[in-house]
Amino acid sequence: MLKVGVIGCGYWGPNLIRNFVQLNESDVVRVADLDPDRLKHMQSLYPGIQTTSDYHDIVSDPEIDIVAVATPVQTHFVFAREALLSNKHVFIEKPIAASVKEVKELIGLAQKNRCKLMVGHTFEYTAAVRKMKEIIDSGELGKIYYISSQRLNLGLFQQDINVLWDLAPHDISIILYLLECEPESVTAIGSSHINPAIEDVAILTMRFPDNLIAFVQTSWLDPDKVRKMTVVGSKKMMVYDDVQPSEKIRVYDKGVELPQHYDTFAEFHYSYKYGDIIIPKIEGGEPLRTELKHFIDCIKNDKTPISDGQSGLRVVRILEAAQNSIEKTNNNVIPVIRNGDEIKLHKV
Repeated sequence: MLKVGVIGCGYWGPNLIRNFVQLNESDVVRVADLDPDRLKHMQSLYPGIQTTSDYHDIVSDPEIDIVAVATPVQTHFVFAREALLSNKHVFIEKPIAASVKEVKELIGLAQKNRCKLMVGHTFEYTAAVRKMKEIIDSGELGKIYYISSQRLNLGLFQQDINVLWDLAPHDISIILYLLECEPESVTAIGSSHINPAIEDVAILTMRFPDNLIAFVQTSWLDPDKVRKMTVVGSKKMMVYDDVQPSEKIRVYDKGVELPQHYDTFAEFHYSYKYGDIIIPKIEGGEPLRTELKHFIDCIKNDKTPISDGQSGLRVVRILEAAQNSIEKTNNNVIPVIRNGDEIKLHKV
């Protein structure tokens, strides 16, 4: 039975607590939060759990084996670093830290102290995403041309990070998991409408080898909650809609084919294919429970987590490059005169 301490009882922390409590291999002994009302609520749900407003009570407790961090991103590094220095295994919600430099230090500490470091890329543990990977790896879609992802909703506005850092980690981790490679280049644009200092709308573009491109659209200012990813291949196309309660994946036997032989441009005609729509069966189960069971198994059997520190580093590396791209684009606006009208173009 591994003893667990959870830092942060706000939005996602209670889900971590609930799942760690329900697992036979773990037991939550202490939780920390600065809000006394949240601590009282946790105590009412789990009377046997100790509460504290000082996270040091968790990272310094010799009986605690696992420290789970579910706090604002800017605090991840401090909490995780102290836990690793105390030889504790660490689970951190996404993104793993606020910079590449911080992530690398955490990875180094975990390796030095032989501790497991894992980031909460929860969608990698969903049955739907794993089914997507199974379909892609089987070659059913053919050569992957592009991936387009949308993660939109009205709120929740964050105070310490922009919409890209808040929402895009899920989509980035899914795309990297599906493709098993990193992008060769990253560009992004974003704009601020509510808080001038924080982008609430942003679009990320990632270019991968072999002319594969991926787009991630994020927004806190959309009337509908959208969680959709489209994968377009040379043979078929696949749509993953996480908002749907069932039938989350649809495989479309649609595509465009080039003529094999032609002598003149007049003979060049595209051929469009319209076939069946297949809806694969998706198993149920809570992804977070699967994720935490995997983490515990890695600790007990000395395995490397699927979403380990290196996985977190790959995502943060892309986020950091995207942020630099946004700042560079916003600071390089030049006027272009056309027909007497001034048009502002971004010079990257």
